[in-house]
Amino acid sequence: MIKTVLLSLIFVQILLSQNKILIPMDVTQTDHLKAYGVTFRALENGVISDWLLNYRGGSFLLDYNDRVVVDCRIQGVSFSEISSSQAISILSEVQSEDNNTDVVRLEKAPKIAVYVPPNFLPWDDAVTLALEYAGVPYEKYWNEEILRGDLEKVDWLHLHHEDFTGQYGKFYSSFSNAQWYIENQLRFEADAKRLGFRKVSEMLLAVANTIKGFIGNGGFLFAMCSATDSYDIALAAEGVDICAPMFDGDAANPNAQDLLDFTRTIAFENFILETNPYIYEYSDIDIQPVEILDYQNDYFTLFDFSAKYDPVPTMLTQNHANVIKGFMGQTTMFRRNRIKNSVIILGERRGTDQIKYIHGNFGRGFFTFYGGHDPEDYQHAVNDPPTELTLHKNSPGYRLILNNILFPAAKKKKQKT
Repeated sequence: MIKTVLLSLIFVQILLSQNKILIPMDVTQTDHLKAYGVTFRALENGVISDWLLNYRGGSFLLDYNDRVVVDCRIQGVSFSEISSSQAISILSEVQSEDNNTDVVRLEKAPKIAVYVPPNFLPWDDAVTLALEYAGVPYEKYWNEEILRGDLEKVDWLHLHHEDFTGQYGKFYSSFSNAQWYIENQLRFEADAKRLGFRKVSEMLLAVANTIKGFIGNGGFLFAMCSATDSYDIALAAEGVDICAPMFDGDAANPNAQDLLDFTRTIAFENFILETNPYIYEYSDIDIQPVEILDYQNDYFTLFDFSAKYDPVPTMLTQNHANVIKGFMGQTTMFRRNRIKNSVIILGERRGTDQIKYIHGNFGRGFFTFYGGHDPEDYQHAVNDPPTELTLHKNSPGYRLILNNILFPAAKKKKQKT
C-alpha cells in the first residue's frame, strides 16, 4: 500500500514536471565514472533524482535542469532528454513485477570523509582517485579528527591501505630502511604521543573503535585493501599485544591467537594471525597470490540480487558488466570461511573460496569491504605512478566504488527477511 502511494506520487510529480533527463549506465554511456559526479552534483543542487536499479546498467532519471544538461556536456556524459510520458513508461516498466528492476529515490548528497595522513596525495588510493575524477567533494580526516568526534559531521567514511594493527603495513622486511617507511613510523609515533597514547597500536585501536561507533550510529563505512582485514584484526585483538618489538618496542603476547575476541569484529571471524613480522601478511583472511594461480584468469562475478526485495545489495552491484577483471593489493580477496554468516557476499571468484566484495550491517549503519588496491592496476607496487582514469572512464571495477558513494543518498527501504 505504501509503495503504491509512493509510486503514485512519483507519477504525479512527473506529470506536473517538465521533461526528464535519463543518464544511461549501460554500454552506451561514454563516461560511467563522471556520470556519478553529475548525479551527485544534481543532488547537491536539489534536483529530484531516481536510481533505476537493474535498468540499463543502473541508470539515473533526473528532473530536467539546465545546469545538469550543461554539466553532462562539459563532463562528456551521455544523456537524453525525455518527455514526462516517456518517463512514466520507463517507470512502469521498472516497477513491473515481471522485471527484476526497481526505482530508488536519491534524497540528498552524502557528506564524505576519507581517512588519510597529512602527506596524502589523491592518487594514493583508488577511491580518492575516483572522487577526484568524478568531481565529488570530500573531507580529509586523520587520527585527531576522528578521535575528537568529527565523524558526526559526515555520512560516509572511506579507509584504504591503512594498518590498524600498528605494524606499519608489515612492510618491515622489504622497506624498513626506506626513507618513507622511517618517516611514516616517526609520524605515527609522534601522533600517538601527542594524542596521549603510549603506543601507536593503542591509538589505532581507539580510532577503530570510534569508527565502529560511527557505523553503529548509522554511518556508512567503505574500505579497500588492507584497511578491511587489519581493521577487524585490531578489534579482535583489543587488549592483546600482537606487535613484534620492531613495531612497538616490546614483545608480542605469545598467546595472542588464543586471546582474540571475534565477537568484537564486524565482518570476519576465526582467522589465524600471521605472527612472523617478516612476512607481508596479517592473517589467513587474505588470499595469497599463489592461490590465484593464472593471473590472466583472475575475474570475479557479481551476484544477481532481487531489486525489489534486496535493494541495498542491488544498488551496490549496479554495473554494465557482471564479470570483472580482478586486481591485487596487500589484501586482495577474503577467504570464504573467515567471513561471518551475517555478511552478504556481493562478488566472488566462481568455483573458489575467494571473495572479492562484501557488505553488512552493524547497529544502524552499514559497511562494505572491497578487496584489492586499484581496479585498473592489477599488481600495484609502492611508488607506482597513479592510474590515469581518463583511460578507464568506463571501468566496471571503479563503478563499484562509486556505487558505494551514492548508496548513502538513497531512501532506504526495509529489506525482506
